[in-house]
Parts: sequence; C-alpha cells; structure tokens
Amino acid sequence: MGTNGLNGLRSHTETNGANGANGTANTRPLKPGIYAPIPTFFKEDSEDLDLESFTAHILRVAKGGVRPLLAGSMGEGSHLTHSERTALIKAARQALDDAGMEDVPIIAGTGTGSTRETIELTREAAEAGADYAIVICSGYFAGVLANNKKALKAFWTEVAEKSPIPVIIYNYPGASGGIDLDSEIITELAQECPNLAGVKLTCGNVGKLTRICATVSDSQFSSLYPRKNPNAPFLVLGGFIDFLVPSTYANAHGAITGLANVAPHTLSKLFELAESTLQDHSLLPEAQRLQGIVARADYTIAKASIAGTKSLLTKLYGYGGNPRKPLPPIEPDAAEALWKHPDTQAIVKVERELSGKI
Repeated sequence: MGTNGLNGLRSHTETNGANGANGTANTRPLKPGIYAPIPTFFKEDSEDLDLESFTAHILRVAKGGVRPLLAGSMGEGSHLTHSERTALIKAARQALDDAGMEDVPIIAGTGTGSTRETIELTREAAEAGADYAIVICSGYFAGVLANNKKALKAFWTEVAEKSPIPVIIYNYPGASGGIDLDSEIITELAQECPNLAGVKLTCGNVGKLTRICATVSDSQFSSLYPRKNPNAPFLVLGGFIDFLVPSTYANAHGAITGLANVAPHTLSKLFELAESTLQDHSLLPEAQRLQGIVARADYTIAKASIAGTKSLLTKLYGYGGNPRKPLPPIEPDAAEALWKHPDTQAIVKVERELSGKI
C-alpha cells in the first residue's frame, strides 16, 4: 500500500529507554493506523488506580494491533493528578516492554488549564516514558479563546516548542467549551511548528480533514516543512471510526477511537482493508461492509460515553468498573440495553471471529 504522503517515514522501529532532553532522538515512530484512548480503571471502593486492569487492557489492545493513548478524554485525564498520570505511563511502558512490545509507542494526554501547566505535564510525561503528547486547549475560558486565532496558535506553538517530545493537536469542541480549530489554523500550525506530529479531529468534520490532508499529505510537505523528529510525521487522524474508509481516500492516516477498546482486531482489520483498497479496488465492497458494521457500533456505543464503554469491557473481559466521580455510572438497565443492542452484538461477533475467540 501507499504511505498517504508520508515520504521519508522510516519503516523500521527504534526504541528508547527514556526520552532525551530535546525529544528528537530514538522516539518510537508514529505510524498511520488505529489508536485507542485507553480508559483509566479505578478500584471500586477507593477510586484508586487499578493498574492491574489497566495494564491487562493495554496488552489486549496492543495484541490486536492498536496503539495506546493514555490520560485522554476516555482516560478521564481531567480527573487525574500529575502523579497518577505518571504512574499510568510508567505502568504501560513496563507492561509493553515485558511483553516484548518495546516498539509500541505511548501517546499521553497532557492538555490542561494553562499553557504553563500543559508544558509541565508534557515534560513529566516524557520523563515517565511517553513518546508523544496529545494536547487539547482548555475550554474554561472558551468565551475569550474560541474566536482568537492568535491566542490559539500561540498556545500550541509554545507547547510544541517547549515540549521534549512531539505534540499532537487535539481538536474536540465537545470537551473544550466549543473551541473548534478550523483547517486554516491547523494547516498553519503544521507548517510553522516542526515539533507538531499530527491532529486528532474529534469534531468529525470530514471536509476539514480533507482540506488538511490536501496540504500535509502532499508529497512535497515533508521536504518543505521537515519535522524536528523524522520519526514523527504530521498525521491526520479521525476522532471517530465511522468515516475511516472515506478518510483513506482523502489521504488521512487512521483514527484515535474509543471503539478500539471494545473491538481492536476489528478496527485493525478495517484499517488494513481500507488501505489495501487503494491498490486493489476489488477489496472495496468488503471494506464498505465492515465499515458499515463499525459505523453503526461507533454511533451506538459512543452515545453511552465512558461509562458505557466501561460496562462493555466488564461484559467482555471482566474489568471496567465505573468512571471517577462526578461522572455517573451507567444505569443497569441502560448497560444491559447497550450490550444487547444489535449494533453492539454485530461488532462483538466480528471481533470474536477475528480474535479467534468465538
């Protein structure tokens, strides 16, 4: 298959014991594909971190071909202390290394209220073993920031410049008070900030994705705007999985999607099929069929939010639990309805077939 405009991206992997001060050497490569925003699991009585379930889940999705993102929205990053974020990164890195997956990179969510603390969290994440940071702009002062292009660009520019690891832009209006970066801002940031390694579009705007890809996936982009780290090209990733096949034809690079926690093998297969259709059009009907199953499941399960995903993980794998307060647990009747929903059962069936656990 092609590389969707990623000319010069290395095909081999390198590993790092700890990221260096400048963050440019030995970072595990950021590759097109499927990434899962990993839930943070908590003990039932104390709400302390349940690292045993957390690391088991990291390995489960990694074995399904999905790479982890920690302490993001699904991971309840806003509910975590600095030390808890660090503990998750260290636990994930240790578990992956012990399982022989030293080449699997870790993305850590580090966006928070101020630019200053975001940079602090990013540096702490790098020191703990994260390879990349993904950063959202806080929506607390969205009334001031939402329409201030200069301020928004300054935020990601300063974070990227001062980060020891490459940074991914996280555009999620629903979690940032309605702040919604347009394609011009994102494209300008990609051109001007060599330590930016991509964008996650949880706005779900396919037109925006197409416009960004028209610039960053062009064959000349990497030579005109080289990255600080050659292992960290600028990837354009959907924040939902329901438009993966169409986005492939816009030269996008995959998705960061909560559904990958429930069905990692299925989403890896969909990405593989979608990319293969670029060279073999006879595979397109099968890719479209699987995309339909995935899109329906994504829509149904996403509506149940973090608590819904955790309830499905409890059904499937025996761990999940509740979100940390004040997020409420899913009601028992709603959890059962979600599990029995035809869209959920359809993707569970495919996942069990592909994982060999029928």
